[in-house]
Amino acid sequence: MLTKPESACLVIADISGYTGYLAGVELDHAQDILADLMSTVVTALRPTLRLSKLEGDAAFAYVVTEAIDPSLLQDVVERTYFAFRRRLRDIGQASTCDCDACTRMPVLDLKVVAHHGTVIRQRIAGHEELVGADVIVVHRLLKNHVDETLGFKAYALYTDACVRAMGADPVAMGLREHGEMLDVGGETICWVRDLEAAWLDEQDRKRVLVTDSEAALTIAYEVPVAPAVAWEWVTSPIRRPVWGPGITEIVESSPTGRRGAGTTNHCMHGKDAIVEEILDWRPFDYLTSRSAMPDPSLPKVVMTDAFVPLANGGTRVEIRVLKPKPREREAFEAFRPMLEGMIAGSGEHLRQLLSEPKVTGAVAADSDPVEEPVVEASKGRHLLAS
Repeated sequence: MLTKPESACLVIADISGYTGYLAGVELDHAQDILADLMSTVVTALRPTLRLSKLEGDAAFAYVVTEAIDPSLLQDVVERTYFAFRRRLRDIGQASTCDCDACTRMPVLDLKVVAHHGTVIRQRIAGHEELVGADVIVVHRLLKNHVDETLGFKAYALYTDACVRAMGADPVAMGLREHGEMLDVGGETICWVRDLEAAWLDEQDRKRVLVTDSEAALTIAYEVPVAPAVAWEWVTSPIRRPVWGPGITEIVESSPTGRRGAGTTNHCMHGKDAIVEEILDWRPFDYLTSRSAMPDPSLPKVVMTDAFVPLANGGTRVEIRVLKPKPREREAFEAFRPMLEGMIAGSGEHLRQLLSEPKVTGAVAADSDPVEEPVVEASKGRHLLAS
């Protein structure tokens, strides 16, 4: 039994509308749909967060950490919602069943509550249980007044304690302030993002992706970690100097205080800086950047870092450098050997680092792994005609 109090980020992803949805529908198909969607949600939360338990139509996850990377946590939450919406759409398109359970799927949605506080992990018969007042708080916040007050059906709710652990400005990040009165903890200030609006923005956002046919240069390496973990090591301004040869500091600038399209990084090599502008940001699939070298005579480099999941649980990281414009071709070819060496050297350093046994999670390392709950597999009955 573990009794040491620890700081942790606590996240509950809850499929909203499920209780009302169950009334009068075929239970076997409804159970299949829930299992399908819960599997999608849990897969998106892992491995950044660890699944603590399944609670009917909700997944309770956490990570032990004192500080939270604001970009990473919000990326995980929004990626989870995007995966949920895509899966809901795909089930509807794939299903040939016209029963009430299948036709009423669009009433389902997802809300996410995130809190930061102190927990005690108790292990009984190989299973782990989180206890403490903050565990109660995050569960109480599932019953809130966001819909009535802000009109958001699908949303991410971050407590003020969570935002403080992020060390970020919630207003600059576009979060809306919202208050709740709880029987545990009293008045609780929260910050809310409309996930439906985020989903629509995601659909409209222009993609900037260097494909294989557009690449003048492609370098790939494999790392023995999941794409979410590889992504965090590649994009974190704190982690990059650890594995990037010659990098002394990453100075990040973003109008929202959150990494993404529009963020500018000054990748410092002593007094020299490579200035990177993020053009596209699709956690944890790919990002595309445009880099200006310290020498103004060298052409700017546009490249995509793609994170391809492998069957063994690892990730193939592919760096594709866009072919230069005709007028820049000569300068690019002269610069190409140096560029290739920089990319290959960085990739090898990262591969070696992530091959070390105790390099773990994306939000924070946790050296006390336990077996996570098993997510029930769908029988697929909801995809077939009744």
